[in-house]
Amino acid sequence: MSPSSHPGHRRIAIVTGAARGIGAAVAQRLAADGHAVAVLDLDEDTCQNVVDTITRAGGTALAVGADVSNGTAVEKAVDKIAAKLGAPTVLVNNAGVTRDNLLFKMTAAEWDTVMNVHLRGSFLMTREVQGHMTEAGFGRIINLSSVSALGNRGQANYAAAKAGLQGFTKTVALELGKFGITANAVAPGFIETEMTAATAARMGMKFHELKTRAAADIPVARVGVPDDIAHAVSFLASEGAGFVSGQILYVAGGPKA
Repeated sequence: MSPSSHPGHRRIAIVTGAARGIGAAVAQRLAADGHAVAVLDLDEDTCQNVVDTITRAGGTALAVGADVSNGTAVEKAVDKIAAKLGAPTVLVNNAGVTRDNLLFKMTAAEWDTVMNVHLRGSFLMTREVQGHMTEAGFGRIINLSSVSALGNRGQANYAAAKAGLQGFTKTVALELGKFGITANAVAPGFIETEMTAATAARMGMKFHELKTRAAADIPVARVGVPDDIAHAVSFLASEGAGFVSGQILYVAGGPKA
């Protein structure tokens, strides 16, 4: 057993896209679980509210600004986290954007932006952090996929990126498992966030109408909330999840795939 795997050892976690929504909920849950958390988003200032919430609750958190699709920025961010909090051994790749459009109207820029943040960003963050994990003999990598990976009208870019993350997750699990590192993906269904509220606005609907329509198609008869995803991530990041790797967990209120 390595020193970092002894019970009670405080692990260092990084959550990308953590200034709001699912990322914020995940960061707060991991902090409540006893991790020191790097709250990372594009603009460091937007992370401060989440950091303050964590510290008020007695946790430890650090605001970090970085563009996850920029290799130099990722390297600097992880170096800063390692220096100020310690070597990170839990990584949640949550940063994401949408640029929805039907295929015939989708621009190359809309495609590239989504690919760069979701796929390139997750690759760069994982590659940068895995060295700390292999050295510690322990690692938990959790990538945020989506039910959109199964196909979703108007989201060719987002669906392709989220499906790509599933293949990335399974490959990382195969490559890094022997070092005590697991890699899994959580694929949310309809979650109540600013992003889904923006979707309603684009559709010309009130948000509560979109939620009611979505809930009608969900077996548990409600839409999800960010804490639903945070609970799943908490399990996959835990000591007890060491024999769960390369899996895609659909957190969508019913069976998906």
